[in-house]
Amino acid sequence: MGGALIEQRPLRRPDPADERMMTRRGWWLVVLGWLIPGSAQALAGSRRLGRFGLGATLWAWGIIILFLLGTLLWRDGVVWLLTSWRIGPVNVSGAILTIAQVLIAAYGVLWIVLGIDTLRLVRLVRTRTPARYGIALLSVALMVVSGGTAAYGAGTVGAARDAIGSVFGLGGPTVPPSEGYYNILLLGADSGEGRDSMRFDSISVVSIHAETGATTITGIPRDLPHFPFSPGPMQDLYPYGHEGHADPECGWGSGINQLRTEVELCRDGAELYPDAAGHGSSPGVEATKDAAEGILGIEIPYYVFIDMHGFADLVDALGGVEIEVTQRLPKGGGPAYEGQPAEEWAIGWIEPGVQRMDGDTAQWYARSRYTTSDWDRMKRQRQLQEAILAQFTPEVVLTRFQAVAQAGQNLVETDLPQSMLSYFVDLGLKAKEQPVTTVELAPPTVPDPENPDYPAIRELIAATLHPVEETETPAP
Repeated sequence: MGGALIEQRPLRRPDPADERMMTRRGWWLVVLGWLIPGSAQALAGSRRLGRFGLGATLWAWGIIILFLLGTLLWRDGVVWLLTSWRIGPVNVSGAILTIAQVLIAAYGVLWIVLGIDTLRLVRLVRTRTPARYGIALLSVALMVVSGGTAAYGAGTVGAARDAIGSVFGLGGPTVPPSEGYYNILLLGADSGEGRDSMRFDSISVVSIHAETGATTITGIPRDLPHFPFSPGPMQDLYPYGHEGHADPECGWGSGINQLRTEVELCRDGAELYPDAAGHGSSPGVEATKDAAEGILGIEIPYYVFIDMHGFADLVDALGGVEIEVTQRLPKGGGPAYEGQPAEEWAIGWIEPGVQRMDGDTAQWYARSRYTTSDWDRMKRQRQLQEAILAQFTPEVVLTRFQAVAQAGQNLVETDLPQSMLSYFVDLGLKAKEQPVTTVELAPPTVPDPENPDYPAIRELIAATLHPVEETETPAP
């Protein structure tokens, strides 16, 4: 009777003397225990531990299935739950992500514990010698995969929570789209040594259609002079256009990238824009917003600031960007102010042709201006922006999410409200499906950049954002 039981239940009551059966049993337990954590214990070990492991596994599978169904059927709602849900001062989305991180880490530990217990149940000394090492190696490899998968999942969830909290911790008020568009001021800073302050050397406005996601990027030259302001404190100071101020102690030029120096170093910015800090902005940014609104004739409620010193980290986190270089460009440039040829001071060169740029090369490609004009530099910056957007594919974000999120925390500041994050994520997905329209306020679009025709610029932007639809003339 006992022998019959051994034959009928080899997993729980095997015959230790049968090496062939013990070896086959060992392979089954290791593989089955990894595919369905808890099943090995339920079949051959502690039923209590097996039930706990199987219960945790079923819960995990259920949550994953619900998440996948939610992203397919209610994507906006899932993104809102994970990024934007707040109840008063309580960040519910952050709490959900923290709980998810803890549960993933705990399940990973349970998975490893079950794997170790499964290896005990196998009884390696009773298996055949050649297979004994294979079973042990497979078990260890699967435990490494289990632990690594759980660690990556928990780290990814934690990185998402930290990045959202860091970048979108403070935000401006939620506003409706203006004439069908959300307009965002995009600023790039280059705070090199020897400068009196950080200046916005890359200035553009991203206009995103609130329904279709169609995107237009308008580049504003950093030295654009004598521009008007939209109604506000700066227009009160300069009703006829921005003027420079020569002063040995604290002077500034009439160009738009001089505004931060003027407002934050030479004037009382907190008096001009008392609400800026509370909305995650600064007086220099708000003054630049008012200038961009006056130049383009559109409402710009939000900004995104990109620190050029962290720009290289983002490109590296994305695995580089592919750019077609049309002109040989030097890296470096400090001594160029003294009139020396580039061959004497360049620390390297960016050669023509299609190439995969790492972060350092991409940064020099965006900043180099000593052998080309500022207009060429603006075009290269726009080219890089489009290349980076193209690199944000689901595969890249999934495999490099933690590095991208960390780079984003060190790179980006914004006053976009966290409550609108899910909406802008949806718009971003729509935008990736369409070509980006670019407008550069430089020759030949603006024939005289030293004396721009601002009414003509505003008409150009209005026509670009709101093109007149052609209608067919009916046949007579």
